[in-house]
Amino acid sequence: MDITKQYQKQQEAKRLQSKISSFLSDVKIGTLLNKSGIRKLRGVSPLTLFAVIFMLPFEGVNFSQGIVRNQALGFKKDAAYDFLKNPRHNWRKFMLSLATVVVRFFDVLTDEKREKVLIFDDSTYDRLAWIYDHNRGRSLKGFKLLTLGWSDGNSFLPLDFVLCSSAKADKRLQGIKKELDKRTCGYKRRIVAMTKSTEHLEAMVKRVRGMGIRADYILMDSWFCFPALLARLGKHLPVICMAKDIPKIFYRHKGQWVRLGRLYSLLRKRPGKAKILTSVVVETKKG
Repeated sequence: MDITKQYQKQQEAKRLQSKISSFLSDVKIGTLLNKSGIRKLRGVSPLTLFAVIFMLPFEGVNFSQGIVRNQALGFKKDAAYDFLKNPRHNWRKFMLSLATVVVRFFDVLTDEKREKVLIFDDSTYDRLAWIYDHNRGRSLKGFKLLTLGWSDGNSFLPLDFVLCSSAKADKRLQGIKKELDKRTCGYKRRIVAMTKSTEHLEAMVKRVRGMGIRADYILMDSWFCFPALLARLGKHLPVICMAKDIPKIFYRHKGQWVRLGRLYSLLRKRPGKAKILTSVVVETKKG
């Protein structure tokens, strides 16, 4: 029985390896890595390193089990660490290039009438700076991971990302090392991390649309619902988002500037379980 299970496990591993190898070949991962500045300087090739790291979650093992303590690999753990932390490797460009290939593949399989959307979301990655977590309502030590993704209603693909630290120097637990080359992607990403997350959204949309990715709307939650930001993003795509009752934000309704809470109380609601309780066209100070 044990021999049978071991044989089945080996066959499953071979099938998984075959599928992943086909995927890496079909989307030309080696070419995408090269175009993103992720090239071989010495030792093992970037494609081999990427393939091994890419396999880990599918095999159900973590980095320590699959690489650090794995004696069967043709390279040491330092090669994998150097591959991931090299400041010259443009992972943002690689991720967007790969996602673009997959989105185009999905487009072929998807009805033209189906609406596609870009989705902004941020989540907490807990290390290296004091940030405010809106979901927990308190400050904690970490980054804000701002992600722009694409969805057709069934699938979701991350396209672009920014790791946001704090814009305030006294909140950052680790600054930029002086010896880091200012021409590298790593240095540029560190500079980006020290600016407010809302300043990145329009540039991210421009990058994605510049790659030819099509979408009908931008979706985002109430943390990004500011008139100035809505106006900037609205130049590229219509924006749908939750609105938050913020004391300094007013909406013009029938000649009066009112807060969101007051506006909602002024509107007549439809009775019963209507899909749309009420609707109104208002103006912000940004148009």
